[in-house]
Amino acid sequence: MPLTEGFLDLQGRVRNWGRWGDDDELGTLNLITPEVLLAARDCIRTGRSFALAVPLEHDGIQVGFIPGRDNPTRTMLMVDQGMDPDGDPDLFHTSDDAVQFGLQAGTHWDGLCHVSYSGSVYNGFDASTITAEDGATRCGIEMVGSLCSRGVLLDVARAKGVDLLDCPYAITAEDLDEAATMGGVEVRAGDIVLVRTGRMRLYHESGGMAYCLGPGQDGSNAGLSLSTVSWFHERDVAAVANDTLTFEVYPSEEVNLAVHMLHVVDMGLTQGQNWDLEALADDCAADGVYEFFLAATPEPFVGCVGSPVAPVAIK
Repeated sequence: MPLTEGFLDLQGRVRNWGRWGDDDELGTLNLITPEVLLAARDCIRTGRSFALAVPLEHDGIQVGFIPGRDNPTRTMLMVDQGMDPDGDPDLFHTSDDAVQFGLQAGTHWDGLCHVSYSGSVYNGFDASTITAEDGATRCGIEMVGSLCSRGVLLDVARAKGVDLLDCPYAITAEDLDEAATMGGVEVRAGDIVLVRTGRMRLYHESGGMAYCLGPGQDGSNAGLSLSTVSWFHERDVAAVANDTLTFEVYPSEEVNLAVHMLHVVDMGLTQGQNWDLEALADDCAADGVYEFFLAATPEPFVGCVGSPVAPVAIK
């Protein structure tokens, strides 16, 4: 699909290139100021915590739907191996292992170098700054550093009274407003917004194949629509994640994976996929509190375009 007039209009309205300087590699994460972080601590009231990552295992969430995003393969390097040259069984022994997997196989953040179009990544850096030898020399995931802020859950599925949104379903700006109203929250500058479609229920109930391919077994996805791009920009959201494989509605609107292009390249908005929001969503529905402190720092793999994360929401 060529770039459409509607896409180019959105691009002109949401592009953040130069907003934080010509050399900026953080994008909207700059919105998490010390003041924002200090305010986020007030979201901790009960001490209840929720792990939002799916297990990283050989039979995990990936089923080859996206080539190369392989589930972890573990190799044991040492198994109860003694370090004493005389082999004394009472002295120190150790086990060690190694893992090979796609960095975006499980719960992860996309780096700002993950997407390019028209020869550019975020902030106008040339796409040639990503090489086979060095990886991402600009906007690598290691640039993120510490990532904590106020988190807000927008439970679109629950706001619509369903366990799982239809596939495909394009979540609109009005849907986000409806979920925010249900949760009694106002999205603020520097927030990390989590959007629930209910899709993770498929993984819990039937495994990775059901999750990746969806109810119609065709890979269609309920996700964010083009109408939400300005919504996130106007509210100065720092990052956004959801409980799906492709993040945006799929098949795509107008331009293939247009939301990725506008978010990551133009806005510099960090995206996350495959987040398990089920336990958190149930708790938010039970107590009516849809805000929390969110700690979600990615593993700092140097030069990589994405990274696994084990997010924790604390209420």
